Formats: sequence, C-alpha cells, structure tokens
Amino acid sequence: MELAQVCNDIIDLARETGAFIRTERERFSLKDIESKGKHNFVTYVDKESERLLVNGLRKLVPDSGFIVEEGTSSEKGEIYTWIVDPLDGTTNFIHGAPPYAISIALKENTEIIAGVVFEVTSNECFYSYKGQGVFLDGKPVKVSQVAKVTDSLIATGFPYNDFNRIVPFMNSLDYFFNNSHGVRRLGSAATDLAYVACGRYDAFYEYNLSPWDVAAGAFLVKQAGGMVSDFRGGDNYLFGKEIVAACNNVYKEFKDVIGQFMNI
Repeated sequence: MELAQVCNDIIDLARETGAFIRTERERFSLKDIESKGKHNFVTYVDKESERLLVNGLRKLVPDSGFIVEEGTSSEKGEIYTWIVDPLDGTTNFIHGAPPYAISIALKENTEIIAGVVFEVTSNECFYSYKGQGVFLDGKPVKVSQVAKVTDSLIATGFPYNDFNRIVPFMNSLDYFFNNSHGVRRLGSAATDLAYVACGRYDAFYEYNLSPWDVAAGAFLVKQAGGMVSDFRGGDNYLFGKEIVAACNNVYKEFKDVIGQFMNI
C-alpha cells in the first residue's frame, strides 16, 4: 500500500464531503434533527456524509472494514479497518456554531497508520500517515513545548448523557481553572486533538468518547510528538471511553492530576 497516496486521497474525499456539509448547513432546519438518546442528536447530513465517506474509502482500500458512528456499514476487514466520524460536533452543526469536523483513521490490524481531521468551518485539514509527521494544509506542525500544567491551555469536553463521573470531573476542572492558563470546550473531540497536535492546545482529556471521536486525532497527537493514553496511563483510549493527550513535557503531570481526581 502506498500510504502517501492513500492519505492524499483521504484528504480529497474529506474536503469533498466537507463541501457537502457546508452546503447543507445553509438549508438545514430544526425539523431535520433526530434523537439517538438524551442530548445525542443526528441529522440527515451526518448520515449522508457517512455514506459518501464509506463509499469513497471502500474504493481506496478494497476488502476493508468500517467502524462508523451512524451505522451505514457493518463490513469487517481482515486487515484494514476505517474508523470514521462523518460529523464530529453535530450539536454545534445544528446550532450553526463552529467547530465541526470529519474524522477518518485507517487501522492496519491493531495499529492506526493514517489519520485525517478536516475542520469544516475553518476549512483546515490536519493529516499524517505512518512514518511521517503531521501537516496542517501542507505545513508541518508539532505539539507545543510547554513545560508545566500551570503554563498550559487545556481542552476538554462536557458529558451530555453519562453523568456518573460528573463530580470528580468537575473537581478536576476546578483544579485546572486554578492551575493553568485556562480550559476550553469546543464541542468536537476530533478538533481538540488536532489542536493539541499542532500546538494550539497543550493537553486534552475527556470521558465517554467513542473510537470514531478519537482515532484520527489521537494518531495525529502521537505523530506530532505528543503522548496519548487512558486515564491510567494505559493504551485503552480507543475503545476504553477515556483519553488523555498532551505534549510530552506536561503529559505525566497532566495525567497524574487527572488520575487523582477521576477515581483512578
């Protein structure tokens, strides 16, 4: 497999699908909202975007499987699997508030080998493949060089339907409010992780996420020189519904603080 060409093809497909999302946002109305559960929304734009992506990605890597948010494909791949979020930040999209993004990762057996995050509202594309660094629209980027949590800008996401850990989570926020440059919540985990990869944020954490939320972004952080784990410092962040991502210099301190508060 020529990964460089595959990555370029993923980027082209993400940009084409992003153009569709932008067009549909102009004609979107609240009557188009469906609910998958409490505060968990989906629209025809999510579903059609996923169909466009699945059809295009299937052609790039024949016999590949899919892990997708909206269930448009249940194909299993013997070697290669695409992990796709067609519209990360659906609630933002519904309200016309940025950001919302397309997240695409390619997994070979158990290893992610390519990742693309296309932030639709800013028209920015973050991408990498195995053996290469991370690029933002052709420009190389890396994680920040911040040395301490107290000097870090931190990103997170708020739970919308799983509040079992809300008390320790709020306690962790209180700590970071008092011991960092601030906390940001964009509403798109894929974008948050891409921003860690390019140094806009220094660290990110969240719980109750799915593989399609984090697969591409976590890969970008690691390719850009950062570190990614679950709250315990292990590698179960893809399917374990919790993630820590940070530049190398603050990762251990950041992870230890989160572990202290999140009942680890």
